[in-house]
Amino acid sequence: MYDTNHLLNALRIASAGREGDVFAKVPCGADVSFGDLFAGAEKIAAALVEMGVTPGDRVAVQVEKTVAAIQLYLGTVMAGGVFLPLNTAYTTPEVAYFLGDAAPRVVVCDPARETDTKGIAGEAVVKTLDADGHGSLLEAAASHSGFAPVARGADDLAAILYTSGTTGRSKGAMLSHGNLASNSTVLRDFWRFTSDDVLIHALPIFHTHGLFVATNVALLAGASVVFLTKFDADAILEAMPASTALMGVPTFYTRLLDDPRLSRDLAANMRIFVSGSAPLLVDTHEAWEDRTGHRILERYGMSETNMNTSNPYDGERRAGTVGFPLPQVETRIRQDGVMVAQGEIGVLEVRGPNVFKGYWQMPEKTAEELLPDGWFITGDLARQDADGYITIVGRSKDLVITGGFNVYPKEVESLIDDIAGVKESAVIGVPHADFGEAVVAVVVRVDPTLTKDAITGPLAENLAKFKQPKEVIFLPELPRNTMGKVQKKALREDFAALFG
Repeated sequence: MYDTNHLLNALRIASAGREGDVFAKVPCGADVSFGDLFAGAEKIAAALVEMGVTPGDRVAVQVEKTVAAIQLYLGTVMAGGVFLPLNTAYTTPEVAYFLGDAAPRVVVCDPARETDTKGIAGEAVVKTLDADGHGSLLEAAASHSGFAPVARGADDLAAILYTSGTTGRSKGAMLSHGNLASNSTVLRDFWRFTSDDVLIHALPIFHTHGLFVATNVALLAGASVVFLTKFDADAILEAMPASTALMGVPTFYTRLLDDPRLSRDLAANMRIFVSGSAPLLVDTHEAWEDRTGHRILERYGMSETNMNTSNPYDGERRAGTVGFPLPQVETRIRQDGVMVAQGEIGVLEVRGPNVFKGYWQMPEKTAEELLPDGWFITGDLARQDADGYITIVGRSKDLVITGGFNVYPKEVESLIDDIAGVKESAVIGVPHADFGEAVVAVVVRVDPTLTKDAITGPLAENLAKFKQPKEVIFLPELPRNTMGKVQKKALREDFAALFG
């Protein structure tokens, strides 16, 4: 019926003939059927084409989580465009970089940001979409009806996700229709999602986890979702008895464990709990099993590849590991181009139909990390045990993952170093029970009266909140090796117990 090389077609095939069935159960709002979901997406697709979107054009989106935002994603892909989601916490200076780099045809933002966005959007058309699902985008879409998806092939781009770069500037990971459709299909089958499932969807949709895992997998399975605009412990616990699945970051699970209402009885109908986007502490894994009787299924992925590995659905879900390579995905662990011995640490590399097409307008960076034979050098340090389980032990690029979001230290350090009275700084990630890792700034000051507030104040004006340090530590000097390189590993060890 559909050409499933086209991501949009792959996503809608499971609900063909079920247009009246509920896709999104919206607390305090009207349920949304599969038919309404795709009809709305068709209207938006037609409006985007009227705005000048042609195949391959980027549509940049910085809006709150709504069903209309999901329809915008689907409509962009339907129109042949390239979806470019941006974190709602990004400041105007941060967004300016993305828009300048990606040169989108259309930018959709919250009405409160419209004036600022128009000032940085160049020649792009700027439309709005608010937290209630209203705005000039839907006004433009209202007069349209029906739209046939623009032909796209497996290698055509469907999305760009920006991820951190070695210079502190973000890189745009180019994801194709084939990348997203193949990986979501594998996850649907491996995690056994069907039309009987009800997924509690509390993840943001500007991130690969909430958009390309949770949303895509649910649509591919014809499952319904309890559509929460953000993490809400009360709403999740209320939904749990009638739901079957939850996908979350470690923060979700630590906060739910803090609620005395969480129990085996409450979770009795649940089939699977998935965690990712940040390391899940072994203590959290064990505490969850004690309280609910369920073992969390931890998996591993990244913006450039979506999901690479997963603990098994059947069999041992081993705490502290990210399991085995998913079907169709190959992994290897090498150091300096040579395979390491079993149990030894090296850099994890992956290959498969899920691996991205390269970095937007960065051919040299692409060549460094995406090898000619298809292997992608993740930059994550890992080891594989005798049973085949993979453990991620660190990141060769010092990337910090906090609450599921990537923070590249160089970007934060550059801003700190510009503050009067600062000599130099080093930004690190240390273990945090709630966020997986917390951003910490270690600062050497030339002005002894410099305070923590003097550091955090300027950062709040220029950085999304998740990038801002949760603690500032002042030291007389930074540890260095004989070549003068700052030893961040030593700093992470020194302050590993900072948050208990």
